[in-house]
Amino acid sequence: MIQFKFNSSFLIPAIALLTLSIGVITAAKAEKTAEDVERYAVFDEQGNLQRPMGYREWIYIGSPLTPNDMNNGKAAFPEFHNVYIDPVSWEHWKTAGEFPEKTIIVKELVSVGSKQAVSGNGYFQGDYIGLEAMVKSKTRFPDASGHWGFFRFTIEDSPNLHRSAGVQAGENCLSCHQANAATDHVFTQYYPVLRAGKARGEAGTGGR
Repeated sequence: MIQFKFNSSFLIPAIALLTLSIGVITAAKAEKTAEDVERYAVFDEQGNLQRPMGYREWIYIGSPLTPNDMNNGKAAFPEFHNVYIDPVSWEHWKTAGEFPEKTIIVKELVSVGSKQAVSGNGYFQGDYIGLEAMVKSKTRFPDASGHWGFFRFTIEDSPNLHRSAGVQAGENCLSCHQANAATDHVFTQYYPVLRAGKARGEAGTGGR
C-alpha cells in the first residue's frame, strides 16, 4: 500500500494564496459594481439622461397591459410595457428591500399585435413603439418626491428614439406614481418578480 505523508508546510502558503485570491476577486467585483452603477444611468452636462443601451440584458420584471378593448376604447396606456431594472439595483433590492440611489428602471413600449394564436385568443406583442425610464437620484432630483426623475425617449409615430431626454414635469408621471405605486413610487403590486425578490437574497429568484 502506498502511504502519503502530509506536509503541513504546504498548507499555510496555500491558504495565504487562496485568501489573497478571494480578496482580489472581491475587490474586483466591488470595483465593477461601482462602475456598473455609473454606467447604467448616464447623464450629459445638461442633465439629460442618455438613452440606456443593453437594457434587455438587465433584470426583466414584468409586462403590464391595459388594452383599449377593456377600457371603452380609450386606455391611457394601450400598449405592453416591458419593464427592466438594472442589475446592481436588483441585487440591492434582493438584499435590503429598497431601491438604492441611481436605480434605473426602463419601460419598453410595445404595441398590441395579433389577438389570436394557436393557443387561443389573447393579447400578443406587436412592434416596439417607445421607450421610457425612471431614475432615483437625490443629487439630481432633490425636491422631487422620492427623488425620482422620469424620462421619455419616444418619438411619436416613428420607430426611432431620441438619443437623450430631459426630465419630465412632475404632473406627467411622478404624481401618478406618487399617488398609486405600492413601493417607493414603483408599481410593485404589478411585478411579482420584485415582490418575490424583496429582501430575500438568492431565495427571491426562485418564485415564492
